[in-house]
Amino acid sequence: MNKIIEKTDLSENVVKMVIDAPAIAKKRKAGQFIILKMNEKGERIPLTIVDSDAAAGTVTIIFQIVGKTTAMLADAKAGDMIADVQGPLGNPTEIENFGTVVCVGGGVGVGVVYPIAVALKKAGNKVISIIGARTKDLLILEEETKKVSDRLIVTTDDGSYGFHGFVSQALQNVIDEGEKISRVFAIGPVPMMRVVCNVTRPCNIKTVVSLNSIMVDATGMCGACRVSVGGETKFTCVDGPEFDGHKVDFDLLTSRLRMYASEEKQAFDNYRCECHGK
Repeated sequence: MNKIIEKTDLSENVVKMVIDAPAIAKKRKAGQFIILKMNEKGERIPLTIVDSDAAAGTVTIIFQIVGKTTAMLADAKAGDMIADVQGPLGNPTEIENFGTVVCVGGGVGVGVVYPIAVALKKAGNKVISIIGARTKDLLILEEETKKVSDRLIVTTDDGSYGFHGFVSQALQNVIDEGEKISRVFAIGPVPMMRVVCNVTRPCNIKTVVSLNSIMVDATGMCGACRVSVGGETKFTCVDGPEFDGHKVDFDLLTSRLRMYASEEKQAFDNYRCECHGK
């Protein structure tokens, strides 16, 4: 059992949570994730570790309410218990002094790319961060990201704040300015990561993406999280979650993410009806 220490609503349907998990807090590195389940019969879901405090024995996660389990987690309060939290899982981000790097985050993906930006800055890189959301009210971690970036570009799809457009367009602008970029880290919705890879491919800029494929046991045994990378089958849980974006089969990833869409919607709707009367 793991206690929820803090809970903060960052924006509509996006929640920040600090969880008591001393063993995980001591070992986690940028790019790694946890698997949690709310109760004994609950499903297991992966969530990236945004931050940790080894002294306090806590880890921080940021998640979007997209289904039953995330809705249950969002309904929990500080002091409540989570049945099971396991981690750190997955391979850490490859961190070294590459030179100039661009960290691109879209939506809740900003929370995933933030710890990578922190680690890259500590390693001596020049960090350019591009973060975006559909509208200003949905933007998260702007100030935190600004503190670890040499340059921060904020975008909104509707133009309500910052650059009016997508993060991929802002990245193209940086490339067009002549910035010598050694590596791009892009994390967010699958369509966003695909477009970012399309922007960097002609320039031969290595682009790392973090994949959010369906996951069950997170040990490489079930095969549910399999993806195709460079024509080879990989398991996101043990081979990833980060891969060379130019080699990812995004069409297959998208289709696999939709496999249980109707069942997930039904479970979510039933939960909302039972617990919220909606």
